[in-house]
Amino acid sequence: MSRIDESRAFLPVRIAIATISDTRTAENDTSGDALAARVTAAGHELAARAIIKDDAGLIETALRGWIADPAVDVVITTGGTGVTGRDVTPEAFERVLEKKIEGFGELFRMLSYAKIGTSTMQSRALGGVANGTYLFALPGSTGAVKDGWDDILRFQLDSRHRPCNLVELMPRLKEHFKA
Repeated sequence: MSRIDESRAFLPVRIAIATISDTRTAENDTSGDALAARVTAAGHELAARAIIKDDAGLIETALRGWIADPAVDVVITTGGTGVTGRDVTPEAFERVLEKKIEGFGELFRMLSYAKIGTSTMQSRALGGVANGTYLFALPGSTGAVKDGWDDILRFQLDSRHRPCNLVELMPRLKEHFKA
């Protein structure tokens, strides 16, 4: 449900996108393309884009680089969240997250259930925070990317969304470092 307060200013965020796949290329990365198009159409800045092999070490390295980069506010990955042997995106996220946003995965699966039924239980979509950067892992299908962006992230990454949004919390994400 959209609760956009038009009296408030829109604050664009800088978003890095990674497609996690052993088979996708720049020519056939439909889920990455769909996500990038949605990010820019919403008025946000595409800070970086990459295709990363299904390798937890490679994923972790990319995440750590973006987390350390002050020009990246949010990282969204697509792919590698299933339960097969090559699906290691959640494991890479676990290595870098300081705090989990449990509600993101729960909400994603709830919304997905309405579209794909019990198959949504195979998704290990997740969200969290590390070094003041939001991180979200979406499944690799274009439909899952649309669901995750259109139904959740588009609103939570819009500073005008009410009653609250993730953008307004960004200045406070590093409070624990100031002690």
